[in-house]
Amino acid sequence: MIAAGENAAMKSEIERRIRAAEGDLLGLSHRIHAHPELGYEEERASAWVAEALSKGGFAVEHGCYGLPTAVRATAGSGPLHIAICAEYDALPGIGHACGHNVIAAAAVGAGLGLAPYADALGLTVTVLGTPAEEGGGGKVLMLERGAFDGLDAAMMVHPAAVESVVMPPTAMAMFDVSYRGKPAHAGAAPELGVNAADAMTVAQVAIGLLRQQTTAADRIQGIVTAAGTAPNVIPDASSGRWVVRSDTLESLTPLKERVHRCFEAGALATGCELTIEPSAPDYADVRTDARMARLYRANAEALGRVFPEAGAPAGAATDMGNVSHKVPVIHPLLGLDCAPAVNHQPEFTAACVTENADRAVLDGAIAMAWTAADLSASAP
Repeated sequence: MIAAGENAAMKSEIERRIRAAEGDLLGLSHRIHAHPELGYEEERASAWVAEALSKGGFAVEHGCYGLPTAVRATAGSGPLHIAICAEYDALPGIGHACGHNVIAAAAVGAGLGLAPYADALGLTVTVLGTPAEEGGGGKVLMLERGAFDGLDAAMMVHPAAVESVVMPPTAMAMFDVSYRGKPAHAGAAPELGVNAADAMTVAQVAIGLLRQQTTAADRIQGIVTAAGTAPNVIPDASSGRWVVRSDTLESLTPLKERVHRCFEAGALATGCELTIEPSAPDYADVRTDARMARLYRANAEALGRVFPEAGAPAGAATDMGNVSHKVPVIHPLLGLDCAPAVNHQPEFTAACVTENADRAVLDGAIAMAWTAADLSASAP
């Protein structure tokens, strides 16, 4: 570990190195943005991240932990082991409307800034390319397969409409629902049919009523993906994809069970067969490490970033939450000053390649790298 008095000079060198790589980092962000790939399909994005880190002196594994688009890149051999997470999956239809291009480029930038000084800082720096955050649970699988074993801390940054040190805690369950009924002629013999679309309707009505008895933090959302093929045929199949959110895993579990019973009501009322299958592992609430958050905030403010008192609204979930139950974590938000556009809107997709987004890449990279250096300087 370096002495605290040497830390300022080292941080200045880290910033210089990151700013020297500005063209490459912004090029990476824009390239990922221009070629959106869905979860577990991020072949180009993960390859670009791996290539940039390899050129920066990291020992890189591409396609690790049984996931073809996961990346592990390591530099240094110090006793304090810190991971920086890079996400790069997009959303269907609206591309990088959550700004994972910014996340990936900032993570690469932080890694490039730290790599030459890792041993001097007493650090081992690992950049983890984590696929399929948007509902696929890539970090959960990587966590189960040992990617976060032996770490002292993990961090990432995420673009948003507002700046915040803390990612508000939200847990989330995702599942697919399907009903199987019996077809019949809707006009000539409707009594012979078992209507799977009606089963889904009954379930949705029950969920709507259930919302009257949920907390302000709870969310129940879903889409119907199929509910028949012709109006003159009783639908024999219907399906949907649903999300349930709550403050914590502990409060999520009973809420999820109540929602499942709504779907059971649809089956009972219509005589359909019901299948409920998880579409991804449950996401845990994010537990922010207070000490790391204080260090990050001081570093971000030194770069001119401003944190409003209100912070970020609750409701968004991330598989970084699962990591935070095992390793000290921060997941701060980088405000893009793009209101009224917010994450998961097409307008936010456009905001993620603006000058503000480019600044967020560099600020996020520097603030994370500085925080890693501060952790080293203040380690016992």
